[in-house]
Amino acid sequence: MSQRDGFAGGFVAGAIVGSVVGGFVGALIANRRDELIDEEEIQQLTNRPTEAKKAPNSRRPMKLSDTESMETARRSLEDKIAQLNATIDEVRQQLGNVNGSPSPSSSERTSL
Repeated sequence: MSQRDGFAGGFVAGAIVGSVVGGFVGALIANRRDELIDEEEIQQLTNRPTEAKKAPNSRRPMKLSDTESMETARRSLEDKIAQLNATIDEVRQQLGNVNGSPSPSSSERTSL
């Protein structure tokens, strides 16, 4: 029974001490990491200013004109809508066959 008497107090004390030590260690690690990152950023800016400016440009795709990009987006959306409609029709047919009654075909359905 003597082991159980001090369990709650030891548990609380351990949690408090562990929290303090963990917070202290975490703060030290974060501080050192920030210093290393700052040093690396300074080195990159001082050593290679032209490369730092070129990197974002190389990642950007070539821009189409507004009308071309709108047309491309419209075609892509139309294709995706057609695929979704075909998939919905297939699922309706499968569910109709499972329930025992054939589902109406796409020509029998009314448009919304």
